[in-house]
Amino acid sequence: MPTTRATSTPEARQIDALKRQVIALQRISSLGVLAGGVFHELNNALTPITSYAKLALRNPDPAYRERALKQIIEASDRAAAISRGMLGLSRPGGIDDREPTELARLVEEVALLVKKDLARHHVRLEVNVAGRPRSRVNPAQIQQVLLNLLINARQAMPAGGVVRLGLKIDESGRSAEVSVADSGVGIAPENLRRIFEPFYSTKTAPDAAGLGGTGLGLAVCRDIIEAHHGRLRAQSRPGQGAVFTIILPIHATPESALHAQSA
Repeated sequence: MPTTRATSTPEARQIDALKRQVIALQRISSLGVLAGGVFHELNNALTPITSYAKLALRNPDPAYRERALKQIIEASDRAAAISRGMLGLSRPGGIDDREPTELARLVEEVALLVKKDLARHHVRLEVNVAGRPRSRVNPAQIQQVLLNLLINARQAMPAGGVVRLGLKIDESGRSAEVSVADSGVGIAPENLRRIFEPFYSTKTAPDAAGLGGTGLGLAVCRDIIEAHHGRLRAQSRPGQGAVFTIILPIHATPESALHAQSA
């Protein structure tokens, strides 16, 4: 499913339109899976805002009110991050809507959105952000890829486990690596070679949430990343989990380029 930006024939334009529809449907599916957990997290963030506001109104002590206001600000920031993630995913734009974006923010927002869904399936999420590189991306599309990889990781651990979401800068300093590693069943070598093929799926039956596999999820993810001039890499061994790594070029600001030259 290679992504082409320039189309010259009606057939090519029709294929391009179908690809956009598949991407949109995958995004809607991911949002549907997460909706219940996201609303729960949003409610958890909003509850202390009301509670601390009421306490501050009843307590005339300036020091107490200051502490209450700090708690309100902290909870408001969390609610805003959750809302920002959902709004971004609901307004995906296109590949031309790319902008220099802090990848750590995208990782952190996705972690907020998916945390409750993972916990409900007895999966612990560990997040490790090393550095805050920027890349020229469509934020919603990169978050869509991360959501798909995280849901796949959860489905690979039907009895629960650990998923590690990481971000780091590679040794060259020119690329950022975002990884999703699970402790699940792993992927057999003969399947690993084919997982990015359209309509190829290793899922033989619906999971506990009633979701099966269309064989389009990873193909769409690969297309999105390659359209951003990046790569999507998979590593796995049966019984030893799997690691999916998104590699994206770092957007160099004039300041960072000058620093790299001096280094």
